[in-house]
Amino acid sequence: VLTASTDGVGTKLKLAIELDRYDTIGQDLVAMSVNDLVCSGSRPLFFLDYFATGKLSTDRHAVIVRGIAKACEDVGCALLGGETAEMPGMYQGKDFDLAGFAVGLVDRSQIIDGQRIQVGDTIIGIASSGFHSNGYSLVRKIVGDRKLNLAQPLPGIKKPLGDLLLQPTHLYSPLVLEVMSSCDLRGIAHITGGGFWDNIPRILPKNVQAAIDGRSWPRPPIMAFLQEQGGIDNHEMLRVFNCGIGMIFVVPSTQTSTVLQRIKQKGFEAWKIGVIEKRSTNDPAIMVS
Repeated sequence: VLTASTDGVGTKLKLAIELDRYDTIGQDLVAMSVNDLVCSGSRPLFFLDYFATGKLSTDRHAVIVRGIAKACEDVGCALLGGETAEMPGMYQGKDFDLAGFAVGLVDRSQIIDGQRIQVGDTIIGIASSGFHSNGYSLVRKIVGDRKLNLAQPLPGIKKPLGDLLLQPTHLYSPLVLEVMSSCDLRGIAHITGGGFWDNIPRILPKNVQAAIDGRSWPRPPIMAFLQEQGGIDNHEMLRVFNCGIGMIFVVPSTQTSTVLQRIKQKGFEAWKIGVIEKRSTNDPAIMVS
């Protein structure tokens, strides 16, 4: 079965433009499409990109394309090509936009769609590398309202704020395909726009509920800092941001330890963050305590 996904980098691009740094957003672009694609168990085959700007800067464009090519190499898919558009009436100054398109392949018998998720299964959360590519309109608003200096480190954190905010999105595809080869992945959710509240319910059968312990993993210090600076409540944090969890696996409880070990062997942090419980008619699809 052929599968496909498309996405962009969003207003994270505005931070890249402000800091004049473009070496990470190519990976963001690939990750946002390929991470969605692999949630069905698909192996990415090829990728295309679309770059639009007012006036093309060849140096900047080359850096971005190098990042896209490297990310495609890392996930084992071909960069077939793309489209570059100059539209001076549409974009002003250094403004530009990116979109990506990925196509993958999965055997019909191996499609992961959440239908086999059942009561008692374990929910495993895999660490994000930061905000990934979601929630940057709110991030930028907090930075602007609080007049935060992107060049200065935060209290207790050595990296400058700008570096933390441009941390590229994790590429989860090789990890998922590796775990799939030896373990029973019954459901996968990529925590992107909509956070926990929108992405996890999509993979759940109607008769089950995801019961998540919000204290079972460490929140990244940068997210805790911006939550405090912006006065954001926990419900909104879990809607806008990934809160330190970039991807969710649902696995049989008997395979919890094995899956956690496989994930850590691939260089990712992961935690058991919840269980699948029975859901009554009026219950929400997800509860976070």
